[in-house]
Amino acid sequence: MKKIRRRVILFLRGYEMDVLDIHFDENVDRLLEQMRKGLTGRASSLEMIPTYIDVEAEVPSGRPVIVADAGGTNFRVATVVFDDKKRPIIENLRLFAMPGVEKEVSCEEFFAIMADYFRDVAAAASEIGFCFSYPTQMFPSKDGRLIRFSKEIKAPGVIGQFIGKGLNKALAAANLGGDRHIVILNDTVATLLAGRGYKNRTFSSYIGFILGTGTNCAYIEKNAAIAGNKDLDPDKSQIINTESGGFARCHRGKIDVAFDKSTINPGMQKFEKMISGAYLGPLILWTIRRAAKDGLFTPSAAAALLAVPDLSTKQVSEYMDHPYGANPLARAVREGGANDPQTLYFLADRLTERAAKLSAVNLAAMAVRTGQGTDPTCPICMVAEGTTFFKLKNLKSRVEFYLKQNLEDKRQIYAEIVSVDNATLVGAAIAGLTN
Repeated sequence: MKKIRRRVILFLRGYEMDVLDIHFDENVDRLLEQMRKGLTGRASSLEMIPTYIDVEAEVPSGRPVIVADAGGTNFRVATVVFDDKKRPIIENLRLFAMPGVEKEVSCEEFFAIMADYFRDVAAAASEIGFCFSYPTQMFPSKDGRLIRFSKEIKAPGVIGQFIGKGLNKALAAANLGGDRHIVILNDTVATLLAGRGYKNRTFSSYIGFILGTGTNCAYIEKNAAIAGNKDLDPDKSQIINTESGGFARCHRGKIDVAFDKSTINPGMQKFEKMISGAYLGPLILWTIRRAAKDGLFTPSAAAALLAVPDLSTKQVSEYMDHPYGANPLARAVREGGANDPQTLYFLADRLTERAAKLSAVNLAAMAVRTGQGTDPTCPICMVAEGTTFFKLKNLKSRVEFYLKQNLEDKRQIYAEIVSVDNATLVGAAIAGLTN
């Protein structure tokens, strides 16, 4: 078994694709450099978007707020109230299709459909916390102007429009009460906010981390460090949406580069293509194909693996859970030699560990940037969301291992990864009530 593992590692290192090819501190420093450049207005692969949302105000108890969560093709509406122990109570939850999914709609139709989704909860509160997870430029008013939709949403007239303003206008037209205070934020920012009040714990700062189909991080930054924002109080702080999936200075292997060129957006989201659910499965398949051509498998297994048309990250995890099951990878190596299943497992597992190490690099850089977490009794709260993080075999435990080794032991910065139920709705509620 040691010989099989060593052979896999030598293959991966030959293409600079092994977990050992990732130098932790070096990549943290590169990420921090890109963060500094983005904050000061210099060219950077990180957008470092100011959200104008702070975390200083107390979350009120007993005051309901309307929340909405729009992302992908789904639209959720509910009400949230925090009890006297700051525990969120979610009620009136309804699920709808995102306007523009079934057919193309005009700008007016888009907001009218959206406003109708609020009909059953419109009388519950005056404030709305709106988790709107599409690329959006934020403004001090807490409103956001849409930059673009994902390809599933067909509403081109909404691009460039203010979401809160458009919703208020549509609510007024539907006699549902316009002129509401609407706070727009994305899922990563909402996830960060959901950590407030987590089990009544005391934390020194908060980080929001998404690792699902895509990946992103948000953290809390001092206003004084943000260039071009002279109207901001330099003594206060706000959440920064880093759009960390775009990090382009990370070490990439030869197969990373080749895989990136095959995607529909070559040169973009380079970091995301190494770790996120939408890309990790296909990247592993590319690596498996290269290994098959390089002779790591017996001829029959190699032929079967080369015939696998596509591979999802979920299927990779299924193989590692059940190497002799009915999943596509297990079927491909079933007729091969005795060592083929182990070779395939080590390939998938090493690339999964690499993704975990890179995810830890991402989180470590955010933690360092906060300047907090030096007291173990008040660690940084890292709120994580996403099926890739929680469901991909061995990934979460390895992220925690690399953070312990490289953040706590080396830098004496203490952090804890937590999960909050309905994080985007809870975070949207906190934003609507406190900003």
